[in-house]
Amino acid sequence: MTVTQETYDSVVIGAGVLGCSVAYALARDGRRVCVVDRNASAGSGSTSASSAIVRYNYSTFAGVASAWESAHIWRDWAHHLGTGEGTGLARFIKTGGLSLDAPGQDRQKVLGLFDRVGVPYEVWDEARLRERMPLLDTGRHHPPKAITDDAFWDDPTGSLTGYWTPDSGFIDDPQLAARNLMDAAVRHGARFRFRSPVVRVDRTHGADGTGRVAGIGLADGTVLSAPVVVNVAGPHSGAVNGLAGVTDGFRVRTRPLRQEVHEVRAPEGYGPDGAGPLVADLDLGTYFRGTPSGGIIVGGTEPECDVLQWLDDPDDYGVHPSRAVHDAQLYRAARRLPTLTVPGTPRGTAGVYDVSDDWIPVYDRTDLPGYYVAIGSSGNQFKNAPVVGRYLAAIISACEDGRDHDTDPVEVDLPRTGHRVDLSHYSRLRTVNRDSSFSVMG
Repeated sequence: MTVTQETYDSVVIGAGVLGCSVAYALARDGRRVCVVDRNASAGSGSTSASSAIVRYNYSTFAGVASAWESAHIWRDWAHHLGTGEGTGLARFIKTGGLSLDAPGQDRQKVLGLFDRVGVPYEVWDEARLRERMPLLDTGRHHPPKAITDDAFWDDPTGSLTGYWTPDSGFIDDPQLAARNLMDAAVRHGARFRFRSPVVRVDRTHGADGTGRVAGIGLADGTVLSAPVVVNVAGPHSGAVNGLAGVTDGFRVRTRPLRQEVHEVRAPEGYGPDGAGPLVADLDLGTYFRGTPSGGIIVGGTEPECDVLQWLDDPDDYGVHPSRAVHDAQLYRAARRLPTLTVPGTPRGTAGVYDVSDDWIPVYDRTDLPGYYVAIGSSGNQFKNAPVVGRYLAAIISACEDGRDHDTDPVEVDLPRTGHRVDLSHYSRLRTVNRDSSFSVMG
């Protein structure tokens, strides 16, 4: 095998929407960047299976502030990319979003964070909910139950309330969003290599026993030398961390989880022109939103009654939607939307989340100097992709200049909304956040 060696300032492992955002930020800062991915194109892994929802109800200030700043960028996507308006760009579809109340969800805490960040919202009582969304059944069913449980079909035990965020919505094509970021990075000199699995993470070894990352080796024998390597490998991030020998330095771990989303025709009156609203329904353990083609995408929120499909190998999973998960998610959605028709044949996608212990990502340095991570996105970070690149670029710049991010955390000012985010929130050394939903809600 002929060994080819190339040299860069930074190597990014993973060309999903987060990896492409990191590459764009680093290239825009003037670094010579190479991005490698085992797949055939940008965004063709976990990103392609994303529901691409833009919402703001996180359990922490950093989560809400990041989502709110990112929403401003999605609405001004062409400017963020440094290109003109026109075809070929992903679009933000504003639909508004309803979050239904459920035990265990601290609404007042979330609304307090909205007040602090400046996210507009309305609190809806049952009468307002019925007026604004007449298609919804407002019955309370909590806790979510398996559809094989006879109690699933019981009458509701009360009525729901909720809160409405008018600026919620979704991105019409998540894979195109990744491609847009890739193209922007390329315009700043970044190079992308696809079908390029990583088989080795190299390091230097100093005479005093210290060392730092030196680059990576690819399956075809190519060596990419760089003083900075960023692991944005999604569900493969744990394996890449193993190659780098940094796993023991994490208090918060990640592991791959198979998930499904399903698409069905929207009931009449759900929403014009694909603008049906987002509904987060933890009372039944599901969520749904409209699609530009007049459908509804339905996913789950990991209720306790469901058996989660954790994977030992992120490449070893059923790629087609299953009858069991399809029926569980669609019948739950149909209890909330009684006019929804549940089809006899599953239609949808199966993907793999890279889930952290508390379903909050890890954006950080590691114990190996020069080796950084943007991992554990847990199915809820697509919406934050526009700011994630800037977060990693800020951490990398500070650490490479000698700052110890572990003891002197980097903070980032968000220019569109005026907030400052302390990036220690995303530290690999943090204590697991017990205020998390421990679900895709984050």
